[in-house]
Amino acid sequence: MTTAEHPPALAPLRHARERFLSGRPLPAGVPDDVVAAWRRARFFGVRPDLDGPVRESAHPVDSPLLEAARPVLARIAPALDAGRSALVLTDERLRVLWSTGSAPGDDTCSDLSEREVGHNSAALALRTRRRAEVHGPEHFLDVWQDVSAVSAPLLSPDSEQVLGTVTVASGLCAGCRPHPGAALAEAAAAAVEAELRARARTAERALLDAYERAAPGRERAVVALDGRNRLISEAAARLASPQVLEALERGARAWGRGTGESYEVSLPEDAGCSVEITPVRHAGCAVGLVAVLAPRSAEPVPEPVPRPGSELTGNSVPWRHAVARATALARTAGPLLVVGERGTGKTTLALELLDGTAPLVVDAAEAPELGLKDDARGETGAAPAEGWGRAGDRPLLLRHAERLAQPDVAALNSLLDERPDARLVVTYTPGTSPGPCLQRLLDTLAARSVTLPALRERAEDIRELLPALVPAPAPGSPPLTWSLDALRALERHPWPGNVTELAHLVRALARQRRVRGPVRRSELPDPVREGPAGRNLSPMELAERAAILEALRRHGGNKARAAAALGIARATLYRKLREYQGRDAGIRGGMP
Repeated sequence: MTTAEHPPALAPLRHARERFLSGRPLPAGVPDDVVAAWRRARFFGVRPDLDGPVRESAHPVDSPLLEAARPVLARIAPALDAGRSALVLTDERLRVLWSTGSAPGDDTCSDLSEREVGHNSAALALRTRRRAEVHGPEHFLDVWQDVSAVSAPLLSPDSEQVLGTVTVASGLCAGCRPHPGAALAEAAAAAVEAELRARARTAERALLDAYERAAPGRERAVVALDGRNRLISEAAARLASPQVLEALERGARAWGRGTGESYEVSLPEDAGCSVEITPVRHAGCAVGLVAVLAPRSAEPVPEPVPRPGSELTGNSVPWRHAVARATALARTAGPLLVVGERGTGKTTLALELLDGTAPLVVDAAEAPELGLKDDARGETGAAPAEGWGRAGDRPLLLRHAERLAQPDVAALNSLLDERPDARLVVTYTPGTSPGPCLQRLLDTLAARSVTLPALRERAEDIRELLPALVPAPAPGSPPLTWSLDALRALERHPWPGNVTELAHLVRALARQRRVRGPVRRSELPDPVREGPAGRNLSPMELAERAAILEALRRHGGNKARAAAALGIARATLYRKLREYQGRDAGIRGGMP
């Protein structure tokens, strides 16, 4: 809904819209969110007398969402009052993919984004990720002044991202809140989400079956990928470098809509192997690929050697942006500040940037008094960095600047005032509020600083980090591989210790495992296996939860009667139960 639970009367709102369009002051009592929506439409240049973009002659046919939703919506459509209502499906960009029925003004719109048509229920549902209603003059377009619409978002079964919306539009019915089509919109959204979930499981099964057919024994080097999941045989793990796997991943993502029976992929020149690609098809669509690798020569394939700086592995956008910025800054004269949570790889990156310069490395966490000030001495009487400021030939890597003693902070400030081009790399872990002297140092270095993203902000890098972090297996032992379920659990974990915590887990598993085969989810530590704890409920959610529990108690656990008593659709009640399930232990026991 765009307004409070008690919506304004439409006649005053219609009058306020006319005043807004004519540039006159608005009367009191117009909801702020409605006024904000009108202003956005004016900012985007939407004309209120616009009939809407001309509908395309044919809807897109290559949308996975449309493929899953079309049969579901076709079954639901007969419940629609087709002469006076319309059922509409949009994608995440609010492009209309499918529609049926008829409602005032719905025959001209192929794009429901606010930039094209102004305020509407589909745009609001996409933004708020919850059911939304827009009635009559709340719309910006003239053609929708006698239209009421309700929309429900469609969420991805894997990532919970919004994939699109389902909308029920009808003639004006503002006196009925919720909209009479609210239950139909939510039921349609739930049914489409269930179909997406079933198709995802079936596609993964098809990928697994294709992998098992291609790799009947351990001696064949086979990789199966679908852009999200990766299955690697033991032979392929020995033969394929990270660069080869990256090329195959790009192929899996690029060929999602392919129609051929086989493909070729360009491997790196030093790959040392050739590849034969076969697409994995399901329901007429390519859902992944199977790659069979073969050595280019008869020479035995050497065991992979761990690369230095394996913690720097990653191809996510935030990680590549941070490393590229740090590299560019390191090529120019002047100090560099590397900021990040503990375990994000600050020291590893700094050493990589200083490679070949034999830097002096000092750690304020081990010796807070570094002797940068002439009269400063550590507890042993020797200052670890004594004389560095005078020599200046050797770069200094200063770790844990947040632990520096006050005299050294002052000395660094003075040094940077005198020598702004000093060869200095500082790592800093934010925590408690810095004092004024340290804050001055941070402000001085801010112009040449880079912040490394936490591992939870680049979870897509975890699958690439795993082979880089695992120690080399003992001769005759297979490399560590991972089941799909275990990989998903690793990607959902928040990793407060970041890459360092992940490395400890991987090395502990490699050292302690006594079984063969991929690591299963059941082998992971409890916090990783069980997933992150749910967030605390807000006061409004706690009140809503209490009302739902009380209604269920009064009606003996009957959800249909409880929903009717609460004045909400049964689909809404089911969705609320799913949202609260797992966030609070009391809900598990209290909700039937």
